[in-house]
Amino acid sequence: MSIRMLLAALIAWLAAPAWAAEYPVKPIRIVVTYVPGGNTDVVARLVSSYLTSDLGQTVIIDNRGGAGGVVGTEIVARAVPDGYTLLFGTSAGLSINPQLQPKLPYNVERDFAPISLVIINPQLMVAHPGLPANTVGDFLKLARAQPGKINYASVGVGSPSHLGMELLRTMTGIDIVHVPYKGSAPAVIDLMAGNVSVFSAAYPSWCSMCAAASSRRSR
Repeated sequence: MSIRMLLAALIAWLAAPAWAAEYPVKPIRIVVTYVPGGNTDVVARLVSSYLTSDLGQTVIIDNRGGAGGVVGTEIVARAVPDGYTLLFGTSAGLSINPQLQPKLPYNVERDFAPISLVIINPQLMVAHPGLPANTVGDFLKLARAQPGKINYASVGVGSPSHLGMELLRTMTGIDIVHVPYKGSAPAVIDLMAGNVSVFSAAYPSWCSMCAAASSRRSR
C-alpha cells in the first residue's frame, strides 16, 4: 500500500460522521512501540510528515520502546479515545504478544480500532564481519561446533526477529543465546561493534545502516 493510499484511508476514517467537523484542532500523537532510528520509527516519521501536510496539524512521534511492543501499545490502550493518540503498532504488539502472554495489560479487539496496514517488511539475517560464516550453512556449522557461545540480537522478546531466530534454532538444533533490545537501532550498533554476532531484522534497518556507512565513506 502506498503512502498516498494510506493517507486517503486515514483521512476518510477521521472524517467519518462520528467525528467533529473541526477535527483536528490540536496536535496528534503517534506512539511508536520501538526506539528512534529503527525501521518502525523511520516509517512512522515518513507517514507523520504526510499527515502534517494533509491535515494541517502537527503530528508528534512519541517513541515508547520496550517489552517487544507492549509498553507503547499499553499507553495507547489507556489513552483517551478522542482520536488524538494513535498507535503505530507492529505484529509483535498486536498479534504475537497476545498469543504468548495471556495477561497483557490490554485487549487488542476491545481497545483498538484498525485504520490501515502500512507496510510489510521481509526479515534479513546479518552477521558481524568477524564471525567466520559467509552463508547460513557456515553459520549453522559454526553454531554446532560452539554450542551456547554465539549470541544473536532481536528487537524484543516475542518480536518477529526473535521468533524467526528461535524457529531457526528449533528446526536445526543449534544452541545460540538470545540478547533482546528495545529496537533495531541499538541492536545494529551493537552488531557493528561486535557485541553481538548475528541480528535478524526487517529490511529497512539494513538500508539505514548501509546509507549511514556510505555517508561516512564519502566524507
